[in-house]
Amino acid sequence: MRDVFLNWHLGHTFGWGIVGLNLLSQWANDPDLRAVMAHPIAREALGVADPLRLGRIGPAIAHSNRYVAGVRAAPDGVVRVRATAIDPVGNGFAPSKCRGDVTIARCIFENTDLARARETLSAHDALLTASNWNAELVERATGRRPKVIHEGVDTALFCPGPRSGLMDPETFHIYCGGKLELRKGQDLVLLAFRRFRERHRNCVLVTAWQSIWPQLSAGFRGRAQAAVRVDGRGLLDIATWVAQNGIDPSAVIDVGLVPNALLPSVLREMDVALQPSRAESCTNLSVKEAMACGIPVIAAANTGMRDLVRDDNAIVLHSQAPVSSPAPASTEGWGESDVDEIVEALEFAYTKREDARRIGLRARQWLIDHGRTWEAHARELKGWILSLGA
Repeated sequence: MRDVFLNWHLGHTFGWGIVGLNLLSQWANDPDLRAVMAHPIAREALGVADPLRLGRIGPAIAHSNRYVAGVRAAPDGVVRVRATAIDPVGNGFAPSKCRGDVTIARCIFENTDLARARETLSAHDALLTASNWNAELVERATGRRPKVIHEGVDTALFCPGPRSGLMDPETFHIYCGGKLELRKGQDLVLLAFRRFRERHRNCVLVTAWQSIWPQLSAGFRGRAQAAVRVDGRGLLDIATWVAQNGIDPSAVIDVGLVPNALLPSVLREMDVALQPSRAESCTNLSVKEAMACGIPVIAAANTGMRDLVRDDNAIVLHSQAPVSSPAPASTEGWGESDVDEIVEALEFAYTKREDARRIGLRARQWLIDHGRTWEAHARELKGWILSLGA
């Protein structure tokens, strides 16, 4: 039995945490390997989970917590483990502090300044990414081609289903998720929604923009008229932000920080999802979750998203202009969606609802056919890890 040391936190409200949660779950009863997290797993980190799943992964959680209790950093600050170690390497390519019997760098980044990439990655035995865009940038910087394994979605949890009947059937609901920041493009969402609502007063924007790091979003403005701020409760003040940008706050529903397992019930009420990201290092969990629920998605064809969206599985934003670099980041290869094209995409979803619905259902099948599930992700990652040897 081989342990795979995932050198990050498990959680249910942020991308890396969801990756860890699903790998631990998928390998919980695997005969060949098992995941261990770099930090103790608390019950709160699992979010809302049914008792059958909790019972199934309970022994894996106990093993992970026992394992990490015995891990200590050496005097040089490096954590050394008797396991295959997957080390997260993100923006800036900071030097690694983790070593295993085999050490894999999982490179997930949007800042395209890779000046430190060759030096940092020279300490790793193998390289892994989640998009061809990231892989091409790493290969250009280091001469080494990483393995690309796309992230997945839980299609048993995120699946089509009936609406609750509690929402106004005459209202057109537009969903947008993701941490509020320049690369996610929520400022473009506001610009497009404000114009679209001038045409259609029965539309509502449903936002899932809160995160566990609200301070990182405070002050974000982009192309919007005003910057977002944090309120007295420590949450992003979405209502004030949209009002300052000329949108009636009653036309926007902030659903707050939703546990991942509860998002399907939100998504099934939606008519369309809008995600005009300027950059995605992977392929955007919010987009895949909406697609898995059969919801038509309007998405930008840039960076990592080119591995996911097609004209037959999404309403694609093809017009992508260069993005000027916000210091100190580099934005080479990012894409700026055209607001006019976003508005027309919303118009298509609004007026051609059956056509849009068929796109959403095709998208779900596309995810399954192309192995974009957590089950397929874990299976491919396992095979690759075992091929690397001990």
